[in-house]
Amino acid sequence: MNVDTGITTEILTIKSEIRLIDIFNDIIKKKSEACFNYIEGLKIADDEKIVVIGTYFTGAGIAKKLSEKYANIVVVDIYPHLEELLNTPLGGESKNNIVFSSDFDLIYDGDVVIDTTGFGGVNVEQSSGLDVHAFIIEDPIAEDNDEMLNNKNNIKDRLNAVKSPNKAVLKTKGIDTKTSGTMTLTIGVLTHVLNECFKKDGVLYSACEMGFYEEIIFKEKNIPKFIELAKRKALKISTINLFNPDDFILNELNNIESKMI
Repeated sequence: MNVDTGITTEILTIKSEIRLIDIFNDIIKKKSEACFNYIEGLKIADDEKIVVIGTYFTGAGIAKKLSEKYANIVVVDIYPHLEELLNTPLGGESKNNIVFSSDFDLIYDGDVVIDTTGFGGVNVEQSSGLDVHAFIIEDPIAEDNDEMLNNKNNIKDRLNAVKSPNKAVLKTKGIDTKTSGTMTLTIGVLTHVLNECFKKDGVLYSACEMGFYEEIIFKEKNIPKFIELAKRKALKISTINLFNPDDFILNELNNIESKMI
């Protein structure tokens, strides 16, 4: 636990040891391990071509995890600058056997296809062109708590359109967020932790270092800046009562589960 004095010596500032990127990676790890275990269970040959559609953030993590065993992995994304994420600590260490491309037609060359594009991503017509050994699609919905988002979700139609003997949905939930994106879940973790910290006696206020990183990644297209910001301590608390804020973060992360359905 990192402790410093506040405005006066009677007020303390405590900081989490857990960084924002650690929260991202914990969530990404749950998703990528669920995909890895599913594909491994299908006895997919090590040299079969695996295509991951979408890089941000789940796709990058899944590709990196699969690269530990599988030799032919392609990440397809319409945003060329997102290739930089594969060479960052986000989602784990990068392997040399990952190929990145913005050529969308490559999704039809895969033996295994993993669609992480969620809302507004791959459409039903594009999905109907897939004839693959295995197909995984990430459900962008976490909990059934927003009728408008539920009506927007078309993954069942996309799943049904694909020709494959092996189909699965990657479902991530657990902390009452509306959607299952890694960024959304991270915000959910931090929001819950801020609320719990404020309930403790002696706490003046608390704040997290989370910004609206979507603008940095997609508008500024500045991946190094995003990674640098993501390495900040996740939480800071002004208090006269010493406690470890990491315990609150870990508790929230433990409530998140990712599995195939």
